[in-house]
Amino acid sequence: MFSPDATVSPSPAASSTAGHVPAAAPQPAVSSASDTSRQVSPSSALAVGPAMPRSAPVRLRIPKIGVDAPFTDLQIGPSGALDAPPADDTNLVGWHASGTSPGERGTALIAGHLDTATAPAVFARLSELNTGDTFEVERVGGTTAIFLVDSVESFHKSDFPDRRVYDDTPAALVRLITCAGAYDRTAKDYTENLVVFAHLQSVG
Repeated sequence: MFSPDATVSPSPAASSTAGHVPAAAPQPAVSSASDTSRQVSPSSALAVGPAMPRSAPVRLRIPKIGVDAPFTDLQIGPSGALDAPPADDTNLVGWHASGTSPGERGTALIAGHLDTATAPAVFARLSELNTGDTFEVERVGGTTAIFLVDSVESFHKSDFPDRRVYDDTPAALVRLITCAGAYDRTAKDYTENLVVFAHLQSVG
């Protein structure tokens, strides 16, 4: 499952990026917040590296965990949070279509479900990624953005670091987001979000 929840709050740099609206926080599931063994320096500390022109993503491929999924557009809903991808398709990821595109300068958001009521979903194995792993986003026009994982971290939904995850940046960054932690049957939601922090490594 996946349930967004942090509200949209424009960053100081938002006005310098045409069409960019820092996203809201979705809510997906995996490793504990106390697990710091896979963390590296925050992506925001990276020197400004390569970047690509704006282009909508077409397909996300993460060979290590068997992901090969098409994209759907996601928008900010009435609550001020990023809408979740449709729950009836287990092999589908969504991106914040009004925000930064993957490979473009700024922070791009890619969300996917951990599971559905009946089966594992596209990001069921997202917690298996580690620092140094790579994944790629195929984009409209035939270009491919290749990303390097900086860290894989889990946060309780009541203490989600909005600014760190969503802030604008001069580097080309991406966040993969899903649910994590225990499933709260009363709230019908997971207690944590898993976030994969990554930066553009190269262009394919």
